[in-house]
Amino acid sequence: MSNATRAGFVALIGEPNAGKSTLTNAMVGAKVSIVTHKVQTTRARIRGVAIEGDAQIVFVDTPGLFRPRRRLDRAMVAAAWGGVADADVVVLMVEAHRGVTEGVSTILQALPDHLNPNQTVALAINKIDRVKSEVLLKLTKDLNEAYQFAETFMISAEKGHGVDALRKWLAKSLPEGPWLYPEDQIADLPMRMIAAEMTREKLTLRLHQELPYQLTVETENWEERKDGSARVDQIIYVMRDGHKGIVLGNKGETIKAISQSARAEMAELLGRPVHLFLQVKVRPGWLEEAERYSEIGLDFKDGNS
Repeated sequence: MSNATRAGFVALIGEPNAGKSTLTNAMVGAKVSIVTHKVQTTRARIRGVAIEGDAQIVFVDTPGLFRPRRRLDRAMVAAAWGGVADADVVVLMVEAHRGVTEGVSTILQALPDHLNPNQTVALAINKIDRVKSEVLLKLTKDLNEAYQFAETFMISAEKGHGVDALRKWLAKSLPEGPWLYPEDQIADLPMRMIAAEMTREKLTLRLHQELPYQLTVETENWEERKDGSARVDQIIYVMRDGHKGIVLGNKGETIKAISQSARAEMAELLGRPVHLFLQVKVRPGWLEEAERYSEIGLDFKDGNS
């Protein structure tokens, strides 16, 4: 039996909240993609790296595909389809309890236009614990009639059901070749960006409704200290003064709580102490600034309709 190594990119696609980030994290065994209950939280294509036997699987976690309204939305959708174009294997994730929604139908129709003949496409029906088996069987049949998937997997990304089988199948489906990343690397985003995403996740969890889409976080400075700790300075850009007050909270309580939980998570990922300093700045036009987009790994030009 040959011991050739395999390596390649796997793009997870689906509607917002289909569980793509949760699956990436389950596959990689570490938290590299932010997971919140709010839709559209994944802005950039975060790659998590998983090892399965002799294979290195690089996950391209694409933003959810939805009907874009603003420039930021359009850039996110372009990034998602860009992730598909670069991948060796594409996995469409569908939520079991929601079935074939209008969004899923739109993705199925658009898929052939974004694929090349060599790409393998699998179906992963997620959150299977929420429906009865006959519903699952019908959904599997309907989806496979709509598109010829190479393989169908029933999973619960959150609970871990079916994740191992999917990972083993992905490992076998990747092309032979040398590994793309060092063995101990779990994500190809610079730490500065991962740290900014972590803070943004905490903001998203604490703040309600629309505000999270009106803010962005950037790591302005990262300093490695002699004692092994890291000092991280971040700026939270908001659209207007009222938003600044909401982010800060009464007597600064909200920002303090956000800072504490983000710092704890960064320290856990790095395995050493982190000193986090957050500043809130009002920047009314950040959604139209190219520089803000490149900071979160999106192409400003893709936002042009």
